[in-house]
Amino acid sequence: MVWFIVCAFLGMLLLSTPISIVVLATTAGAVTFFLDVPLTALVQQLFRGLDNFLLLSIPFFILAGNIMAEGRIAHYLVKTMDACVGRFRGGLALAGILTCMFFAAISGSSPATVIAVGSIMIPALIRSGYSERFSIGLITSAGTLGILIPPSIPMVLYSLVGNTSVSDMFMAGIVPGVVRVVIFGAFAVYMARRFNWGATSSHSLVETLRILGRASWGLAMPIIVLGGIYSGIFTPTEAAGVSVVYALLVETFIYRSLTWEKLRVILTKSAVLSSALLFIIACAMPFIWLLTREQLPVQAAEFIAAHISNKYVFLFLVNLLLLAVGCVMDIVTSILVLTPIFLPMLDHFGIDPVAWGIMMIVNVEIGFLTFPFGLNLFVAMGITRRPLTYIARSVMPFLLLLFLCLLMVTYIPIISTWLPSILR
Repeated sequence: MVWFIVCAFLGMLLLSTPISIVVLATTAGAVTFFLDVPLTALVQQLFRGLDNFLLLSIPFFILAGNIMAEGRIAHYLVKTMDACVGRFRGGLALAGILTCMFFAAISGSSPATVIAVGSIMIPALIRSGYSERFSIGLITSAGTLGILIPPSIPMVLYSLVGNTSVSDMFMAGIVPGVVRVVIFGAFAVYMARRFNWGATSSHSLVETLRILGRASWGLAMPIIVLGGIYSGIFTPTEAAGVSVVYALLVETFIYRSLTWEKLRVILTKSAVLSSALLFIIACAMPFIWLLTREQLPVQAAEFIAAHISNKYVFLFLVNLLLLAVGCVMDIVTSILVLTPIFLPMLDHFGIDPVAWGIMMIVNVEIGFLTFPFGLNLFVAMGITRRPLTYIARSVMPFLLLLFLCLLMVTYIPIISTWLPSILR
């Protein structure tokens, strides 16, 4: 049955079959040909897969992110970061990175971050004298912070499948996210000073305070969401609902950027994306049930334990596998399909599930910048009107930095576990 699952899965992927159909059809074929189980069991698993209170947070976080992307919060974030660091050489590039970090903490979406920040920052960087290729590569790559900085939909999915705390996962992503911001920022400043890119800007203290005051409504969003979760005021799912209400109030009554037509577009876009994600989740749950029922993850763990005794070799090989998977499979399916397979191996090698989850998310998020599922590449292509190959070459230096961050998260797990352990 294992060979049937592998061949059917890869064969349908090569035929460009939608990933949800691939997972469901593979499960149905395995049940039909190898198990004495009626197909009605798949329907039951489809229903049970969506019968989870935690999944309510996904459409809410998507809706909040789209509201922010269509509103004025990104504009004020850019002005705030420029006022804070724009006076230094390379300051505008730093402002772009910091804006991506804060907007990611608000929206939780990598493509939304690239759209909202990139449409403002890429032209601004080019006008200030930065190389076009550097500007495109910087913002396209920094947009991947949307996966690592909470709230993050992949973290919610990993918590659902891996039976870990959403709060711990949210906190575990903060330090790796900040480390990556520091690495990206150091590289941006080095390049700006080496090639004398970018004119510096200066703001008076009064003007800076005025900009901070105007942007404070957007900056307060992650504080409200994460503070509410860790203070026990509301659960992560309720925090997602709070983020939607807060975003609507800020964009409607303070920034006055939402119109009925914009709201209709936002609701339509959010409904389509939420439906697609939830359908993939529903189709993946019977596959997870099949793996668990036949104890395939346990068998895989026993096979690996018999052939690999060194934890670091195991982590290295898993990283290679996940990088390859990220090139051919989207991040949602990667987490849903691979997490149950690897979980039994964590106890054998003494790996913390939270640190593993962050490593896995950092790994598969690189797929946003690689062919053929590099969604950020396509988004940047739409913003800049540049060919896809040009965008791909632009992100190459930043891919090397992402690999460095991946190695740090993999082999220095305290980067991920330090903050959750303190707050726990």
